[in-house]
Amino acid sequence: MKNNKVVLAFSGGLDTSYCVKYLQQEMGLEVYAALVNTGGFTEEELQETESRAYSLGVKEYQMLDETDYYYQRSIKYLIFGNVLKNSTYPLSVSAERVTQALAIARYAKAVGAAYVAHGSTGAGNDQVRFDMIFQSMIPDVQILTPIRDNKLSREQEIAYLQQHGVSVDYQKAQYSINKGIWGTSVGGKETLTSHLPLPEEAYPTAVTKQEPERVTLIFEKGELKGIDDVPYENPVQAIQALQAQAAPFGIGRDIHVGDTIIGIKGRVGFEAAAPMVIIKAHHTLEKHVLTKWQLYWKDQLATFYGNWLHEGQLMDPVMRNIEAFLEDTQQNVTGKVHVLLAPYRLQIEGIESDHDLMSSKFGSYGEMNNAWSGDDVKGFARIFGNQTMMYHKINGTEF
Repeated sequence: MKNNKVVLAFSGGLDTSYCVKYLQQEMGLEVYAALVNTGGFTEEELQETESRAYSLGVKEYQMLDETDYYYQRSIKYLIFGNVLKNSTYPLSVSAERVTQALAIARYAKAVGAAYVAHGSTGAGNDQVRFDMIFQSMIPDVQILTPIRDNKLSREQEIAYLQQHGVSVDYQKAQYSINKGIWGTSVGGKETLTSHLPLPEEAYPTAVTKQEPERVTLIFEKGELKGIDDVPYENPVQAIQALQAQAAPFGIGRDIHVGDTIIGIKGRVGFEAAAPMVIIKAHHTLEKHVLTKWQLYWKDQLATFYGNWLHEGQLMDPVMRNIEAFLEDTQQNVTGKVHVLLAPYRLQIEGIESDHDLMSSKFGSYGEMNNAWSGDDVKGFARIFGNQTMMYHKINGTEF
């Protein structure tokens, strides 16, 4: 018999619901739907997604939990590098797509599928990320992309599903939402413009906290291992606990504008409370315990790392080289960071660390010093500016 198995990267949203019916009705394929959980779903949401899949008529449904793998392969290094794309976006979706694609490729091998499908459009980054991984990992499996190939609008998808007896929550379908442990992206009609903000109701987490709270993050060698007096052996659990505490303040909401892999500008909303608190806290701790040249080279390599990961290139061996550097810089990034959480904002209040280079043993900035004399500084300043002085004297330049 002809192999008519297709593995679909399934989220339960509008696009992948459309893909299920299209692959069944128009192509006569048996759909094996797989949700790759990267840590952004509640148990109730996971059950709803499974029920949704079977109500659409899939042959088989699997939830692939890749949360720990995602943390170890990507998130850990995004924290080490304080990675914010264009100084704004913590790679909430772009980092997880490679993890999801790898999991889907492994599942397609396991079921012996002849086809693999995803619900990406032809105008975004995800199509490239998924295609590149599938081409590398399962080159003999044909890639199907109904949304991209048929150039569909969300309204056309809704109409098609309704024609095939599938109920659609139109209000919910107005926004494309992708959840993961490192944040949630939100796309809708507003993000297709350059000026409209997302409305309050578009964000998955309502703002319910008004009274500020203080929280202490405990880092060990760059990893979040405790919150206040609660230790966490697994940083994933610490991230999830912090997300639950900070998200109801509306912290970490923003709209990112960036350059897509395919060369056009893209705009996406997101909420990423825990990632933003962690990155800001981690960066502050690093500024206390690392030298200026460690910080400088970290910034250079982390910027490249974030950009290359954003473009789906996690498998490039240069990424292992950069990860080794980033991990090595974390040996002394241990301590406590005190953070104030308030509606729509956070404030880093201070740190405590045995490795703090801001030590009063050697002096206090702008006040007094204990490690050098005024004469030492006079001589240093003369030598430090010597070549610049020579240049201007010889060339007769003036400012």
